[in-house]
Amino acid sequence: MTAPRFGVWAPVYGNHGARHHPNDAPDASYRRTRDLLLRAERAGFDSTLLAQHVIHPSNTEDDVLETWSTIAALAEATSRIELIGAVKPLLFNPLVFAKISANVADIADGRLSVNLVTGWFLPELEGLGLDPLDHDDRYAYSRKWLGTVTELWAGKHVTIGDHDGQPALIRPAPANPPVLYVGGESEPGRALAAENADVFFINGRPFADTVEVIEDLRARPRRGAPLRFGLSAFVIARDTEAEARAELKYLQSLVDAESRPEISGGTDPKTQMYKVLAGTKRIGSNGGTLAGLVGSYEQVIERISAFHEAGIELFMLQFQPIEAELDRFADKIIPHFR
Repeated sequence: MTAPRFGVWAPVYGNHGARHHPNDAPDASYRRTRDLLLRAERAGFDSTLLAQHVIHPSNTEDDVLETWSTIAALAEATSRIELIGAVKPLLFNPLVFAKISANVADIADGRLSVNLVTGWFLPELEGLGLDPLDHDDRYAYSRKWLGTVTELWAGKHVTIGDHDGQPALIRPAPANPPVLYVGGESEPGRALAAENADVFFINGRPFADTVEVIEDLRARPRRGAPLRFGLSAFVIARDTEAEARAELKYLQSLVDAESRPEISGGTDPKTQMYKVLAGTKRIGSNGGTLAGLVGSYEQVIERISAFHEAGIELFMLQFQPIEAELDRFADKIIPHFR
């Protein structure tokens, strides 16, 4: 079994965890993300994920970094780290996205990956003047959109849309299509991943629940190479479990004092992720601390090892304060797996 890979969520929202942490003020600038990922690359991290929102989901007045122009710049600024860019099919014509991503793939020299997400934040879709579609209809649209993009990446002529017209193609096509990551707790999301993804992203959740998801996806019919798995998690690691629990309690107190009206009122009620997370206490997005990577260094290493043995290849991590805790993880955790 190969060693686990470690990634870091880029701070496109400004930060993850408490919005008003005294040592981690929200900063969604390109330069902050660039400097962080150069730091992560030097420290031994393998990957990064840039989420896609054009309107901030926690507070529409807050800054949020644009994903695909940022990835193009990061492809030049970095040299080794995998760049995973999220894309919402409703936001891009498939021909335009295929062309953009093929160009970024060339700039990144094979380090570009794509994370397909259907979009759960309804005020964003409505604010863009888009029909947000019903939950399952978004997946149906995404499936057709992905098929078009995949054929364009392969250099084929494709007719865009449902009407007869001039077949489109992209030149140059990517030498190798980007690795495709898909997430989604719902049945349509899992079906789309089983049939089309290279890697299935799992939102942070306890070990037993994660194993159930892996087993479900592995049991589904599939063509080609076996599906691989990534896990999102928020890490709090310290010398002792007591110290880690104290830090968790502190961060939770900061989060509890905040108000996030958009994210609480703008979520599609059919989004399975939020049904799974309902009623849970956690720090971070996409499950965050529910994955249990909170404890002493030894405990965090043991839990990562257990997830890895169960099938998790990539751990996409959140920290707060992000720079200091990223360094701590690189110093105390990563060397064990190298």
